[in-house]
Amino acid sequence: MSGTPAQAGRHGPSRRRVMTTALAAGAAALGAGGLSGCGSALAADDGSTVRLWDLFSGADGGLLNDMIAKARPDMPGTHVERTVLEWGTPYYTKLAMASAGGRGPDVAVSHMSRLAGYAPTGLLDPWDMGVLAEYGIAEDDFAKAVWARTQFDGKTYAIPLDTHPFIVFFHQEPAKKAGLLTADGALDTDAFSSPDRFLAAGRELAKAAGKQGIAFGYVTDTAQCWRLFYGLYRQTGGRFALPEGGPAEVDVDRMAEVISFMAKLVDGTVNPRSLDYASAIASFVNRQTAMILSGEWELGTFRTADKNVGAAPFPTVFGTPAVYADSHSFVLPHRDHPDAEHRRRTHRAVAALLKAGQIWATAGHIPAYTPVTRTAAYAALQPQSHYASAAAHVVLDPPVWFAGAGSDFQNAMCQVLQQALLGDTSPDRAARAMVRRLNTFLSKPSPA
Repeated sequence: MSGTPAQAGRHGPSRRRVMTTALAAGAAALGAGGLSGCGSALAADDGSTVRLWDLFSGADGGLLNDMIAKARPDMPGTHVERTVLEWGTPYYTKLAMASAGGRGPDVAVSHMSRLAGYAPTGLLDPWDMGVLAEYGIAEDDFAKAVWARTQFDGKTYAIPLDTHPFIVFFHQEPAKKAGLLTADGALDTDAFSSPDRFLAAGRELAKAAGKQGIAFGYVTDTAQCWRLFYGLYRQTGGRFALPEGGPAEVDVDRMAEVISFMAKLVDGTVNPRSLDYASAIASFVNRQTAMILSGEWELGTFRTADKNVGAAPFPTVFGTPAVYADSHSFVLPHRDHPDAEHRRRTHRAVAALLKAGQIWATAGHIPAYTPVTRTAAYAALQPQSHYASAAAHVVLDPPVWFAGAGSDFQNAMCQVLQQALLGDTSPDRAARAMVRRLNTFLSKPSPA
């Protein structure tokens, strides 16, 4: 993945004014209920509080609180106030509306894959890398594959908190019985290094487990098929360029090759044909399958059932290392006249949180701040340290305004892919259908 942001150099101030007006009108129509999470951001500021919007609830929310507590010595006199909002479209809609009106929080968490829909529209302000450097944060502290996506028009619009890749988890007993572990207990990824070898390994896992080999939950899911497809397609080296206005520049034959492989993964010999997300999780937790293709964010769930659960970066099946991923990142919602000292306080708070990344790693996320992943404490985390190398080869969604986490784009691609995996359409027909949908998205005007 090139990492070149979409629509570079397009500013269109008149269009931004139109968008700002529309979003502000939407906020007014929604009323107080529509922006219920905004209350703290609109409250009087005593100067010492950095207001953060994020989408972390449950265990991740608790870990972020722990990070804030650990970071306090590195940001003396600063209080971080969190507002937790609902993940998905509601979160990004509220962030856009608040930013358009200059009423957003001091800092917000965003998926990196959504940046191309926010930075070019003027909804975000760039980070001052000079100020971050004063607090020990520099570009070289991040994996190049992730950092490349933080840029727009020569400026940095996102500071990565983590990388959360799509990987493989496995139970060690059947993996060892199938002869798929190295001497040190790691997954022998060479055994998965081609479509045929991957499928053969899956059948061996099925024999060793006495049931099914590899679980993949995709039915009715809005993202899973796309995550698997796009990571594998980028391994083929096939072109995937989405120029504004279209048409899409892709390799249809390679797309069909990947879809054909995905269909074989769920043909009933390696994995049940029609598992939804929850059923796939349950089949792995209950040891009905020996391996599962999933996001690292499920580590906590899997470890409660198998404290020795193994994990590895997604194997290189088609020749070129590539692992589908996204990244939670910190962004600065736009302010017309930001207070310079308060912005400096915000930069310092984010720097302090990044340095507390060892806590965040316990959930399975790979800390984006690499000084954390180079410590002995991180090396001792298992299986996290076994898949940390995935960060060097991550590919995020195409850098276009309509793609990214929780987008209609991902859902549209999954609808087509699901038909092929269920046997309702052929791989080549599915590939052509995906291209048609890509061109439909490209025909829509960018809000930038």
